[in-house]
Amino acid sequence: MAAKAKKKSRPVVSGLVVLALVGTSGYLTLELRKQEDTGVTEVRNVGVLDGSRGSGGDKAETKGEEKWSRLENPARSVLRDADGRIKAVLTDGARTATLTGPARTFEEPASTSSKVSTTDWVRLMPEPWKKGAEKEKWFKEWYAQYEDSKEDDLFAFAFQYVAGAPQKKDEQGLVYAGDANFGPLNTTGAEGGDLRLEQSDFYDYLGTPYPFRDGATGTPEAMRAKSLDCSGFMRMVLGYRARYPLMSTDKSGDGLPRTANGMARSKEGADVLPLTGITPDDRPSGIDQLQPGDLVFFKLDTRTQDRLDHVGMVLGYDTEGHLIFISSREEVNGPTIGDVGGVSRLDGNGYYAKTLRSAKRL
Repeated sequence: MAAKAKKKSRPVVSGLVVLALVGTSGYLTLELRKQEDTGVTEVRNVGVLDGSRGSGGDKAETKGEEKWSRLENPARSVLRDADGRIKAVLTDGARTATLTGPARTFEEPASTSSKVSTTDWVRLMPEPWKKGAEKEKWFKEWYAQYEDSKEDDLFAFAFQYVAGAPQKKDEQGLVYAGDANFGPLNTTGAEGGDLRLEQSDFYDYLGTPYPFRDGATGTPEAMRAKSLDCSGFMRMVLGYRARYPLMSTDKSGDGLPRTANGMARSKEGADVLPLTGITPDDRPSGIDQLQPGDLVFFKLDTRTQDRLDHVGMVLGYDTEGHLIFISSREEVNGPTIGDVGGVSRLDGNGYYAKTLRSAKRL
């Protein structure tokens, strides 16, 4: 689910960055969201990545020119090269790994002035990480394959659905990537004036049935073709593209649940910012633990009662020092890091920063 506001359909514009990242046009319908309150300290340095913050042992194991160390909050293993530079961060209980690789720049000039230049590449490991896994055969083989690799990672997958992204087809001619909508127009005149409908999952975008492990089959609706709501977008990126196991619903077994609320409350992965409640008083007091690839969960709409109703993925710091996330939103009709409907910042005191409630590392 996503924030509730009217917006224009998004145009196709030319790409200006490494990954042909483009934005959307639109207009703000809630004045509250385009303003930021003052007096909130910005978080500019993530201790999770540089190992300089948080508690934890400093015991290290050296192998050749590489050195492994263990840190806590959350419990994780960090690999550094001979010069002390981060090469990998691997969190206990999580399959997503943050690796250092070639520099990339992400921007969406039609929707925001934010630019994220990063050397972080987030990939999915075949097994959840645990202490000492660096000695295991599966990890050695996996790391040898992806160390310094330029093969598409989670971020590359995500930006293949922003406005103007070119279509990609598999060998059977199925379009599995390209400019995605949020959902079809809402013609019911429902309370709240939502312009677009939610509940568009990855198989709706694909337009083909998807057999889940529990025996259920996801059946696409024609009106939802090429559409991904916020959780559907995460399921496309993490599940269909990166092959993280998917549930057909929020209660169908192990894997990534269907909704933002289901994802936030599931036992999958590691809780980086534990959920304590849904009220404004339950906003996390700090976000230092966040790292690229983490899922972040929000409480945007009082109509959803005690459910969390929006999910995105942490991208990294922009050139102004703000922590940015990407998600699929109703306001711009699809995936974005733009400012339409609220700046995509997790620090400060803007709309999304104030509605952040928890975070998980899958």
